[in-house]
Amino acid sequence: MCFNEESIQFQTKVVERSGIGSEACMPISLHQLPPDGSKISDAREEVEFTLFRLVEDLLVKHNLDPKNIDILIANCSLFCPTPSISAMVINKFGFRSNVLSFNLSGMGCSAGLLSISLAKDLLKVHKNSLALVLSMETITPNGYSGNNKSMLLSNTLFRMGGAALLLSNKRQDKSTAKYVLQHLVRTNLGHDDQSYRSVFQEPDNDGLVGVALSLDLLRVASKALTLNVTTLGPLVLPYSEQILFAWSIILRKIWPPAKRKPTYVPDFKRAFKHFCIHAGGRAVIDAVENNLGLCEEEGEPSRMTLYRFGNTSSSSLWYELSYLEAKGRVKRGDQIWQIAFGSGFKCNSAVWKCVSDLDPAAENAWSDEIHLYPILVPEVLDH
Repeated sequence: MCFNEESIQFQTKVVERSGIGSEACMPISLHQLPPDGSKISDAREEVEFTLFRLVEDLLVKHNLDPKNIDILIANCSLFCPTPSISAMVINKFGFRSNVLSFNLSGMGCSAGLLSISLAKDLLKVHKNSLALVLSMETITPNGYSGNNKSMLLSNTLFRMGGAALLLSNKRQDKSTAKYVLQHLVRTNLGHDDQSYRSVFQEPDNDGLVGVALSLDLLRVASKALTLNVTTLGPLVLPYSEQILFAWSIILRKIWPPAKRKPTYVPDFKRAFKHFCIHAGGRAVIDAVENNLGLCEEEGEPSRMTLYRFGNTSSSSLWYELSYLEAKGRVKRGDQIWQIAFGSGFKCNSAVWKCVSDLDPAAENAWSDEIHLYPILVPEVLDH
């Protein structure tokens, strides 16, 4: 099966308006003509290329022996080989035989924060431990070659990328830690059929497997965010904002004319200094900015990440945090709100507090060209 002319024009139009620049990466197998992502060896090669480099860099940076790692968590939604991705990492680097290893799949773009949640719970039980979290999505085996428009969207948005994070509950690591996890709130709308099917992998009418993004996706994401915020708000907002929000809800119940006005949206800028919105696409970032009343600068890390790296799925939040660090904007005491969305449908929030004086010159994914950003991303990109 191959694309018809209408599908080619549709994908071209979406790419031009996606907000993704020309430097965002695709795996080697998809640079071939015609692209071929059918080989499992190519998918493994992409995992090795991405995660092995990340782990090597992290171990060198922190002067760690792989045997010092007590907990290993890897997440990759659409590629779940046997042995698992976490087993690939253990085999490559020679982790201990009693390392606690976990491999999360099928959890979508929110899996990065789900991995952090799992690490947090494990570190509560296992004292004096180090947890390594690896987040990525494979592009190689997941291209769609049919002509269903809802499945073609994934071809245009996703790009290569990954992140490696080290978490610790060791007393001696307090002095070198960059952030402390303050809160992690998870929301799951899997009980609702419309939400459950809003991001759905299935075969099309010709038997070609793809991931369909429904027209209800933004509405579902907005609902999930609202529920998530309802739980997160009392944990982080000052009492004045909580009172205004609660009064807005009560007023709508006791005075019918109040229903004609929108519910009061709390000012989360009074709780957070920085915002990292999942770079799932231009429309996703626009919707979250609008719902939370954020300004252009507050959405900048997400827009620049989308432009430079594309939708890297579960790792996009860490590219955004790296952007803020490279810009020198994160100061000791600042609180950062990470917002992730994923299939299921899920919305997850993580709140981090900076507990260190960060060096903006420290090497990260943005170091070589941070001086070029931010840039004005045109509505329609040249290609």
